[in-house]
Amino acid sequence: MSDLPATLLAYEPQLRLTAFLGILAAMVLWELAAPKRRQEIPKVLRWSNNIALVVLDTVILRLSFPVLAVGLAEWAEQNSWGLFNILAVPNWLAIVASLLILDLAIYLQHVMFHAVPLLWRLHRMHHADLEFDATTGLRFHPLEILLSMAIKLAIVALVGPPAVAVLLFEILLNGTALFNHGNIRLPVGVDRVLRLIVVTPDMHRVHHSTNPREANSNFGFNLPWWDRLLGTYIDAPGLGHQGMQIGTDRFRTRRDLWLDRLLTQPFRQGKADVEEAPPPPNS
Repeated sequence: MSDLPATLLAYEPQLRLTAFLGILAAMVLWELAAPKRRQEIPKVLRWSNNIALVVLDTVILRLSFPVLAVGLAEWAEQNSWGLFNILAVPNWLAIVASLLILDLAIYLQHVMFHAVPLLWRLHRMHHADLEFDATTGLRFHPLEILLSMAIKLAIVALVGPPAVAVLLFEILLNGTALFNHGNIRLPVGVDRVLRLIVVTPDMHRVHHSTNPREANSNFGFNLPWWDRLLGTYIDAPGLGHQGMQIGTDRFRTRRDLWLDRLLTQPFRQGKADVEEAPPPPNS
């Protein structure tokens, strides 16, 4: 392992926190300077509860797992565990392939959380935000976060990606989640070019529509290619970005935006949840 990857891994917590706070601050300023949609709900209400949720998620995650994805990847490298630690492939190729595999896995996991009613009850909390901005990208139920990490750890154990690839992926995933949930206005031409290589806010906003067909599209977080290749891509919402309704058909009161309601949401209105859950993609 070269000195640079070793240095990056040695400062993993600092790098991740710095990147997260830097991108979040940049997105908040961008949203204030050039918003795409007018927001009616006070920011202090949504932002305080969404940020409190991500803090809670982080604490629960750290307490629940003795090792997280980067740590497991380091262990796998040291013990020759996983595909890329067994095969003799160049390190750069293992890094690139690992980034693609991890991103595809996140895409497939996202599809699964929409298609399986029990998982949708957890993931629905992310969709039930009544506005769409960078803090929406932080809004995930702790049980979904725990399941997502368990899936990620299983993939890391199987694939054996270089630890530096996992670190890069985690930073990219957090950064693009903030970016593609941004309430920012991009020129149409810029958006068209960007969405060839990364999921843009206009592309991902479609996924947060109350229209079930649109909510079952554009599942990608980092790369837009999986949606195009696997038939889940929709270019724009039918009612336009200004006319579309954000959220779900349920949990539309401002009281539902408070942390206590967010945490209990998956356990409320159980009978209607199965009926409300979007159908599997392409059904």
